[in-house]
Amino acid sequence: MNRTQLSLVATALCLGAVAFAGEVVDGEEPSEIEEVIVIGHPLSGEGLAQATDVLAGEELDRKAAESIGATVGQQAGIHNSSFGVAVGRPVIHGLDGARVRIMEDRIDTLDVSVTSGDHAVTVDPFIAEQVEILKGSGTLLYGSGAIGGVVDVHTGRIPHNAFKGIGGRFDLKSSDNGDGRNGSFRVDGGIGMLGWHLDGFSRRAGDYEIPGFAASARELAREEEEEEEEHHDEEEEEEEDHEEEEEEFSGILPGSGFEVQGGSAGFSLVDNGDFIVGVAVSKIAAEYGIPGHGHEEHGHHEEGEEEHEEGEEEEEDHDEEEEGHEEEGTPIADLEQTRVDFEAAVANPLPGFSSLNLRFGLNSYTHNEVEPSGEIGSAFENEAWEARGEMSHHVVAGWEGVAGAQMGDRRFSVVGEEAFTPPVDTKTFGVFWVAERSFPGFQLETGIRFDSVEHDPAEGESSSFGGVSASLGMVVPFDDEWTGTVLADYSSRAPVGEELYSNGPHFATRSFEIGEASLGEERAFNLSATLNRRGDGWSVLGTVYRTMFSDFIFQAATGDYMEGLAVRQFNQADATFSGLDLEGSVTVASWAGGQLELSGLFDTVSATVDVSGNDNLPRIPPARAGLGIALTNGPISAHVDYMRVFSQEDAADLEFETDGYTDLRAYVDWDLNVGDMAVSVYLKGKNLTDDEQRKHTSVVKDLVPEPGRTIEAGVRIRF
Repeated sequence: MNRTQLSLVATALCLGAVAFAGEVVDGEEPSEIEEVIVIGHPLSGEGLAQATDVLAGEELDRKAAESIGATVGQQAGIHNSSFGVAVGRPVIHGLDGARVRIMEDRIDTLDVSVTSGDHAVTVDPFIAEQVEILKGSGTLLYGSGAIGGVVDVHTGRIPHNAFKGIGGRFDLKSSDNGDGRNGSFRVDGGIGMLGWHLDGFSRRAGDYEIPGFAASARELAREEEEEEEEHHDEEEEEEEDHEEEEEEFSGILPGSGFEVQGGSAGFSLVDNGDFIVGVAVSKIAAEYGIPGHGHEEHGHHEEGEEEHEEGEEEEEDHDEEEEGHEEEGTPIADLEQTRVDFEAAVANPLPGFSSLNLRFGLNSYTHNEVEPSGEIGSAFENEAWEARGEMSHHVVAGWEGVAGAQMGDRRFSVVGEEAFTPPVDTKTFGVFWVAERSFPGFQLETGIRFDSVEHDPAEGESSSFGGVSASLGMVVPFDDEWTGTVLADYSSRAPVGEELYSNGPHFATRSFEIGEASLGEERAFNLSATLNRRGDGWSVLGTVYRTMFSDFIFQAATGDYMEGLAVRQFNQADATFSGLDLEGSVTVASWAGGQLELSGLFDTVSATVDVSGNDNLPRIPPARAGLGIALTNGPISAHVDYMRVFSQEDAADLEFETDGYTDLRAYVDWDLNVGDMAVSVYLKGKNLTDDEQRKHTSVVKDLVPEPGRTIEAGVRIRF
């Protein structure tokens, strides 16, 4: 049975179960639906029809990593795009980039991480209180950029409570791989009506160790074949150089180190426990290597040889050789972001409305890509703001919900040798309404949103888009433990500026990117069903989905080369994504002060595009299966997680397949009390089998493998 057939069978089972439940509960009184705590969603009080996931508490502490993609990348249906340890965005149900919106406290991160896989997300997972994930379209609440999903990191930087005294936490951690050091703190307190918050973090690491060569076997074979074809006359010399290069890039990944610092301060007014108004200012500064560049010199060297063969003067050729020598090594990204957040809440603002919430974020972002010589090769700037307002209304014709509006402005520019897109000013505006209504035996959710997006490039004509999104979902409690949901939604996404106007070299991804100014809106119709059981001793959660895209926007390799880089062109065609997420746990033994729990996970996604020939899309994640063991005994807790990532053979044209690998992780924690402080001493192991791990979702998977065996030790203090 292939993946598509498996998805269809699971869909039939889930839909059949929901239909059967509808017959059983017909005529009964409304049943209580299990609460799903998703604090960023206005309809989460009685459960959501959409598949969701939440990382908080001990689980978040255990899974927090250097990037938000790595933090959530072990959850069912979610992968990490990965550009080394320092950079990684979430991939949800096979969708990434501009389709997955990453937010900080319900406002976009306002960085440039959607522009390229080598650009870091500026939200810090180690400061987070909770990470919420909407798996599937989040366009109703957050706009056309959320057609694939939403990851919302709640930081608490604007305090919603003003308690007496001071509370907080410190976390110190070190790693043997790359000699990593990580420290973070947060402190919260209150005086009268004033609540305040402070946090800070600093982490650094050198280049990390890898089990083997930086380049994959397929990439090395391709390079060797090209060298034999293009430098046949100097075959022996080239082979010697190739052997030296292989030796240089084995055992360690050049350019994978990083250094990050940041922090924030926030204040708010709270009256009788009700939040009124607050503001927070945060800043982050980071320097990280851009790995994978060691294999780019080949293309530039060829270009220099062509110029020499065309008769360029000896002096100019000598200067070029010096320049090429200066460029040897790995460039670094140097980014800074300063952000101001504002929030206000008003109870009973107007007749018929119970509350009003206003959110505003203002951002100043710079990002320089610095060559090994110290020169700035490319400079990115992003001046942006976003605002949203939500008003909760009382019951109208049986429906209780939220109406809101959202708007924003993004002034993005890039100058230098990697100016692959002109400066673009993007304005967005949207209005939405989402609501729920309870019926005997089930609950309905619905909503609608209208969006407008306008791109005004410095070069070329401006583009305007308008779209509508709508959804209808049902939540059915079969009994006190089993719940089923079905959801149908229609969503639309306006192309981003990079998809429209790109036309230049992008050395970090080894591509020459070409946009298409005639791109239209991308539309999707999604059907999903979830079956959830939570009770004493065991739980299971399964989601099956099928998303049918009209005019899906994707980037495909053309087979041509410009400036020594592979040309990748943005196109549109219909596409279909089908997938299945399964996870469950069972308590196999329990005793006074402890228990033993087993867990399992499986996810798979299949994606095809309606084109002649090879219909595979690039960077679609492979299937995974995982098993976990969790032991708690008094102050000691231990977790062992085994994940088998299968090979991905459904590769797009000019894209290499990836081999399967094993990911074995372990975590041991010892809790103790020291006075008024709760202290946790922990030890964590990652990739304990030291497998070569290459994520198919990474644009540089054949040049940038994941770290080898890594041991981390740390202490966490709460007071």
